[in-house]
Amino acid sequence: MSAAEIGVLRVDLAAIAHNWRALADHVAPAECGAVVKADAYGLGIARVLPALSAAGCRTFFVATPREAAEARALHSTARVFVLNGLFPGAADTILAAGAIPCLASLAEIEEWSAHARRIGARLASAIHVDSGLHRLGLPAGEVARLAARPEWLEPLDVVLIMSHLASADDPNDPASAAQQQTFERLREMLPAAPASLAASDGLMLGQPYHFDLVRPGYALYGGQASGGARAPVVPVVSLYARVLQVREVGTRGQVGYSGAWSASRPSRIATIAAGYADGFARTASATTDRRGGSVLIHGSLLPIVGRVSMDLITVDVTDCPILVTRGDIAELIGPALPLETVGAEAGTIGYEVLTRLGRRFERVYAGDGA
Repeated sequence: MSAAEIGVLRVDLAAIAHNWRALADHVAPAECGAVVKADAYGLGIARVLPALSAAGCRTFFVATPREAAEARALHSTARVFVLNGLFPGAADTILAAGAIPCLASLAEIEEWSAHARRIGARLASAIHVDSGLHRLGLPAGEVARLAARPEWLEPLDVVLIMSHLASADDPNDPASAAQQQTFERLREMLPAAPASLAASDGLMLGQPYHFDLVRPGYALYGGQASGGARAPVVPVVSLYARVLQVREVGTRGQVGYSGAWSASRPSRIATIAAGYADGFARTASATTDRRGGSVLIHGSLLPIVGRVSMDLITVDVTDCPILVTRGDIAELIGPALPLETVGAEAGTIGYEVLTRLGRRFERVYAGDGA
């Protein structure tokens, strides 16, 4: 870590490549794609997508037309799907990126079809149906209308029919099986095409959910999305920040904004150079009556105390068997503090922890993904 940096985010590209291969083996013969939206979940698409490509991935999912253009610049022949569909007036932008929109409404299908007729080309398309999440996707009534009007799809080359599971993180929730059945019924009403239902959590529900293509995102980056079987992936991210100062606080001494935490004994408090401006959640704060998040220093798990502020967090290091001093390094995410633990201690999920990591952390990439 250089003297000018507050902290380091270490991204293991070889681990990302390993995770993709492990998931591809798990779902074979289905194809394994990769979700690289939100700058590859905050880890840097410019480094992550080439690592995934070197591992063998040929199908990528992004959220927006701009992300599609970024992905296309990194891979000239891959399939790139835009999960958020066709933004109004964005047909030319998506075409320029050589991307495929996941059409989620009759209005999107109408606009994409009109554009195909206007330019005299048959345009690749994915049809996104709503099997029960009630977010994006054609509901059953619109699927029936589309089935009754096959001419609406004549200018389009439907290369994928997809949906998204709502409760796949809980393997005991019957909603997933109901959605799988609904998806089967809806896709039978549409032109024959490969199908995709499962993302990181859904692919762990078993072969009936794999269909022709799975779309892992979080699992590629080391996350465990399922509350049941563990995905065959390894950690990817480690986050480190520097101790700026250590001070003595007497009994009943208050720490941080609003004096929310008071020492119950003479304590040693370390101030660490990271805060909510860096994506470290304010909800990981601790009060006198409520435990918050944790960090690891010298191999000891130590509690955050007081409010997480914009640039700083404070940690009670009194019980650390090795004296903590200015310049020491605290681990904020790592093997002993996986994404799921950090998220749970902050009252959120590992996905949010990952995607919110700020740009002030120096990003260090290990492994070449080959």
